[in-house]
Amino acid sequence: MKLPVRLVALAAVLATAACAPQTSGDSSSGKDEKTGTLRVWLFQEVNNKPKEKVVDSVVAGFEKAHEGTEVDVEYIPVETRAQRIKAAFNDPASAPDVIEYGNTDTAGYVKDGGLEDVTKDFTDWSEAKDTDPTARQSVTVDGKIYGAPYFVGVRALYYRTDVFEDLGLEVPKTQHELIETAREIRAAEPDLYGLAVGGAYTYGAMPFIWAAGGELATGKGGSYASAIDSPAARKGIEAYTSLFGDDNCPAAKCAGMGGNDTVTAFASGKAAMAIGGDFSHQAVEAGTVKGKYAVVPLPGTEPGSIAPAFAGGNNIGVLKSTSHRTLAVDLMKRLASKRTQGELFDAMGFLPTFTDARDEAADREPFVKPFVETLAAETRFVPASPAWAQIDSSLVLPTMFQEVVSGKQDVAAAAEDAARKMDDAFASAG
Repeated sequence: MKLPVRLVALAAVLATAACAPQTSGDSSSGKDEKTGTLRVWLFQEVNNKPKEKVVDSVVAGFEKAHEGTEVDVEYIPVETRAQRIKAAFNDPASAPDVIEYGNTDTAGYVKDGGLEDVTKDFTDWSEAKDTDPTARQSVTVDGKIYGAPYFVGVRALYYRTDVFEDLGLEVPKTQHELIETAREIRAAEPDLYGLAVGGAYTYGAMPFIWAAGGELATGKGGSYASAIDSPAARKGIEAYTSLFGDDNCPAAKCAGMGGNDTVTAFASGKAAMAIGGDFSHQAVEAGTVKGKYAVVPLPGTEPGSIAPAFAGGNNIGVLKSTSHRTLAVDLMKRLASKRTQGELFDAMGFLPTFTDARDEAADREPFVKPFVETLAAETRFVPASPAWAQIDSSLVLPTMFQEVVSGKQDVAAAAEDAARKMDDAFASAG
């Protein structure tokens, strides 16, 4: 998933942490109230009603178990969450107690003092032993745990079976075939995008870069250097940006689209193909294409290969500024429990982070198969640096794509600009 600004270290939080009386159960607020209102921020989905129903059930159980408590849940737009969370870190008094956050946020949020260390709470939790190791890694920084994995996600290729049948098309087996098929569909059906793409859809573009042998950056830990301007990465950028045009997805309409926009275009019948996640399944099922689509792994450059996918997913964390630490941790566990993850899978198609729960989900629902195949093939992650949140929220990669598709810069110049911005961010995070 797409993710927030690198949050600067907050003087107010640090000052509070420095002077507050600490105990093993205290947050940086120095309080651990057992009654009152807890505020929760979760992400707004394309089709949010099923998610709300699951969360409402969790909240009802929590409030029943904790007399004198109320939970106020707000669903915040994915696109503006960086600003919202930065403001929350700057103003603990108005901040939520519990947040949903993307797994690429962890390092930055921890560095900036926003997330509570819940290592003991998590390791003492009986369900935690079944957490997928990769998912557990997504909440871990320097050996400490700062949340509970909420779901894992990868993207694959959604395509319209009726359109392919009507036009006598084969499902693409290579990236080249994918691009040519998209153009063929657009030529035959001018009212359809062949493949819905978005200039702001970073995680939809990354498989093209990785499939071409490119990398976002090289290095590890506190030392990264951008590789987005390497010859291989430029080849992937060229492949992705070639899809923006009147012969597939016009730049005037598609340059500003993000991931949710491309899924919405597919679900509403405006596109013959889209790169969507397992977490997009419910929105597509709720659309006009229900019963007229299928999903396969996104092809790579070689026949039969699968393009490396971003290993996405979200976590649930407790803010360090909470004055209800014990309650907030309990609510975090309830929101991320096996039962809740199973219900979210049934409602939204979110893949569970617990290995046993995911196996059960795959046995129940055949739509999971292409996503599990993608997970098993080769997944990649963004640089595990606090700088990534800054790079992402500063729209470094979307700006690069948009500069190319608008004709303002060629691939080499746009990639060079992006690399410079990435290196500046890595240097400032060091």
